[in-house]
Amino acid sequence: MATVMQFTSPADEFPLGTVFENLPGVTVELERLIPDESLIIPYFWVRGAHASDIEAAFEAHRGVVSIKLIDDVDGEYLMRAEWNDDYYGVLNALAHANIVVLSGVGTKEGWQFEVRGESRDQIGEFRTDCQDHDIPIEITAVHSLLPVQGDGYELTDTQREALVLAYEQGYFDSPRTASLEDVAAELGISQQSLSSRLRRGHRRLIAKTLITP
Repeated sequence: MATVMQFTSPADEFPLGTVFENLPGVTVELERLIPDESLIIPYFWVRGAHASDIEAAFEAHRGVVSIKLIDDVDGEYLMRAEWNDDYYGVLNALAHANIVVLSGVGTKEGWQFEVRGESRDQIGEFRTDCQDHDIPIEITAVHSLLPVQGDGYELTDTQREALVLAYEQGYFDSPRTASLEDVAAELGISQQSLSSRLRRGHRRLIAKTLITP
């Protein structure tokens, strides 16, 4: 059965973590991608900084060859990373186990990942690979991916949980009766992770209800 795992990793252990030393207020979010051995999530978004500051803020790291600004969308910046083939890190371990990255969000406090494997064996393979290569991760949750019954619009259970709780708590009311921090605390996740889940859930709902194929 498909399995979802959440884990954290120290900010400076990830190749993109050097940005937090120069721009401690930024948030970095990986572009969702099904990784494989030949293509390891080259795109990511940066929020909370000016375009002129971003490229220079990523200092040299042995896992990165170059960082390039691709696009600017409403104050968020799409970047592309060229990885060093000789460096083996968490993204390599995920790709090696054929695990899908549902969410990868980094701040100066650290990285939070939500990933999905087709089975628990894949999750176990990833965990062992990290241990063998001394890649520091801390697993915070593991659960089976259960299908949403009825008109679920292909939401994951975590997306549906976040959307429903935010609605019930009054996050979508005007004026709001609950903040992003309140809902995140109820779920036991960071505000960045909650924001990412809500955004992906909204995107899926719009694609399945408002967009004509």
